[in-house]
Amino acid sequence: MGLTDFIRSQFIEIIEWNDDSRDTLSYRWPDNDKEIKNGAQLIVRESQNVQFVYLGQFADLFGPGKYSLTTDNIPILSRLQGWKYGFESPFKADVYYVITRVFTGNKWGTSNPVMMRDQDFGIVRVRAFGTYDFRIVEPAKFLKEVAGTDNHFRLDEFADVMRSRLVSSFSEALATAKVPVLDMATRYSELGEALLPVLNPILKGKYGLEMTSFVVENVSVPPEVEAAIDKRSSMAAVGNLNDYVKFQMAQGMASGGSSVGGVGAEMAVGFAIAREMMNQTGGVLAQGTPAAGAVPPIPGAPVPAAAAAGAAGGGIPQLLSPADAATALGVSEADVIASLEAGDLKGKKIGSQWRITRAAIDDFLK
Repeated sequence: MGLTDFIRSQFIEIIEWNDDSRDTLSYRWPDNDKEIKNGAQLIVRESQNVQFVYLGQFADLFGPGKYSLTTDNIPILSRLQGWKYGFESPFKADVYYVITRVFTGNKWGTSNPVMMRDQDFGIVRVRAFGTYDFRIVEPAKFLKEVAGTDNHFRLDEFADVMRSRLVSSFSEALATAKVPVLDMATRYSELGEALLPVLNPILKGKYGLEMTSFVVENVSVPPEVEAAIDKRSSMAAVGNLNDYVKFQMAQGMASGGSSVGGVGAEMAVGFAIAREMMNQTGGVLAQGTPAAGAVPPIPGAPVPAAAAAGAAGGGIPQLLSPADAATALGVSEADVIASLEAGDLKGKKIGSQWRITRAAIDDFLK
């Protein structure tokens, strides 16, 4: 090998990298401690970006294409190197290939419950998990905040590094979006779409990433909140509580059960029926009030056969008390007793009680 060939072998003339993996996010091109010569060729393929780093500072960024590295193509690096009129001597710089395609089907989840304020249940703890798709949109920020100086940064390392960060971003987005727990539990697809506009500014500003899809597969809440949700849905399903309780009582009576629940249902129906009877009391009393001159049977007293026959026939009983006579005559009981004592109304006094026959009242009224 001649001297010229030896010197040429110490310089880098072509920079390119073929990604044959499906899990690489960034790759530091190996320079083997060589320097890049003036006019070296840089090849960047589709779904790749190349980021130059000089002495720890981010320099020029190249998208897909073929480039000849001259002063015109690397203005930032030229300024950092101090080249004013173009460079002739070789230089050293770190070259990072960053993959910009969409990485799909990545899993996320909350290892610990996320505290959030809900409009229905107050402060609640929420667990969630699902999948997301993402891509790198700002290579410099991604290298600085996520990949660092890793020579070959892969997807599994990304998942380990970003899991807690994604959950933190999810918590911020959830608090900002103010999505109710009831909606989270029933509208997973809409929830993911609603969180994307809130998540992406956070991820892009912090890590240079953009989510193209965010899917919530499950949201779970503590058992006590689940019980409250179940009760609310049950109440909505019941509708008219009075009709529901009557139905429950009928079911219990049909099955012959006497459980606590059945007793409670029966009591509830009893109260409902009592309320209906009280509402109808006025009409019942009006229908049951005897007409003037009609005398009810004597409470607690034996009824003679003749009196019973008279009652069965719809007439006045044969033997009356002063109170019954007063009702029949439309006067007070005191007036009846005064007439009995004066002899105007004929009656029989048994002990301290007066008894009056129907015939005596008929004679009194003549």
